[in-house]
Parts: sequence; structure tokens; C-alpha cells
Amino acid sequence: MARPYRRSSVRETAPAKNEVHGSRSPLNITRRHSISGYLWQVSAGLQLLRIIPAFALTALLLAIVPGQGVAMVLRQSLLGGRRAAFLSVAGNSSGLIIWGAMSAVGLSAIFARSHTAFNILKYAGVAFLLGLAIQTLIQLKNEFGKFDVGGIAKTNDAAAYRLGLFTNLTNVKAAVFAVAFIPQFVPHKFSLGLGIFLLACVQSTVSFSWYTFLILAVDKSSVFLARPKVRRTLTGISAAGIVLLAIGLLLSKPR
Repeated sequence: MARPYRRSSVRETAPAKNEVHGSRSPLNITRRHSISGYLWQVSAGLQLLRIIPAFALTALLLAIVPGQGVAMVLRQSLLGGRRAAFLSVAGNSSGLIIWGAMSAVGLSAIFARSHTAFNILKYAGVAFLLGLAIQTLIQLKNEFGKFDVGGIAKTNDAAAYRLGLFTNLTNVKAAVFAVAFIPQFVPHKFSLGLGIFLLACVQSTVSFSWYTFLILAVDKSSVFLARPKVRRTLTGISAAGIVLLAIGLLLSKPR
């Protein structure tokens, strides 16, 4: 005997719209873009972290090369004492951040878009550095070279800070490094302006650390540093370091 036909109680439903289109749904596309953007930012941040050790080493070498900053720290330490020296170093480190901020807000962005502007800056910087190196070498004929710490130290707190700040802001090495060198270290995935500013903060920290070591060492080496021959040697090293910086700038390429 044939069984009576029974209509199934399970109602067949049309596939959901999201199931039909799958990954094409606007919600999934938005999520995918959001995740991709997040991963891109993480990748860029990791790239910046990876280059910080190399950049910090470069900044340390720049700080070690005797120049205006070293001469200022020695004079303040020997004649003004530790407090005045530390305040001047704080002003010098502030100057580095200011240079980085000025570079980040426009200068490097302009040079990144214009090879001509970058080349003008590069060759002008090379000319300045070579001229500074020649002037430094000329100072070798002096008894103390470029590092004559004679005169009056700035012992007033505000005056000591201003001395360090203005010493840095008038230092052509600091200007060239901030505008021409720092952008080369910023990864292409990372924001150029933010990267420049963050690396300038790293440079400021490295510089402050080196000069702190120098201040603490001056008390034990003041007699050694008082020798004219030692200061003339520092002058020669300074000139050589400036020439190397000029060569590095000459070989640099726009970002």
C-alpha cells in the first residue's frame, strides 16, 4: 500500500545575502581593510624600531666628534661646575628636538618631493661642512686649538640653559643632520614627519647621555684636558669628523 505523501515541515529558505556574496559584503570588506591598515601600521612601527639601534649609533658618533657642543660642555664643566654643565646639556638636547620638529613640519617633506631642493640643500650643506672643517684646521695653529676654555662660564641656571640651546641652534652639523640625514632613516611605510620627530628625540637622548658621561669624567680628567696638546688633538679629530659627515651627506640620496 502506498504511503501518503507528506509535505516536509522543514521550510527551504533562500541563502542569506551575505552567504551568497561572502567576502564581497561591505561589512567584510571594511573589516578586511581595517585589519590590513592595522597590520601595515604595526609593520611600519616594527621597521622603525629595528633601525633605532643603527640610528642611535650614528647619533652617538656625531655627539662624540669634538665640536661646538663638546667645547661648550668642557668649558661649563671646568669653569662653571656640574650644575651649569648639566643645564647647558639640557639646552643642547632641547635644540636637537627643535631641529627635528622644524624638519618634521615641512623641510624634509619638501625635499622628499623635490630632488632639486634636496640637492641644493645637500651641496650647500657639504660646502658649509667643508668650510667649517677648514676653519677648524686653521685653529690648529693656536695653542689650545678650537677648545680654549678660557673666559667666563654661564653659571646662572637660565643663562646656562640658553647657552646650550643657542650653541645647538647655531650648530651647522645639527641642522644638516636633522634636515638631510634623519629622513634617510625613516622607513617608507612610516609617517615621514612623525618618524623624523621620534628619531630626533632618540638623538637628543643619546646626546644627553654622552655629555652626561663627559661631565662626570671631566672631574677626573681636568688636568689631562687642560693640556694644550690634548685640545689641539681634539681640534684635529673634530675637523676629520666634520669631513666624514660632509662625505656622508654627499653620498646620501633623497628619500
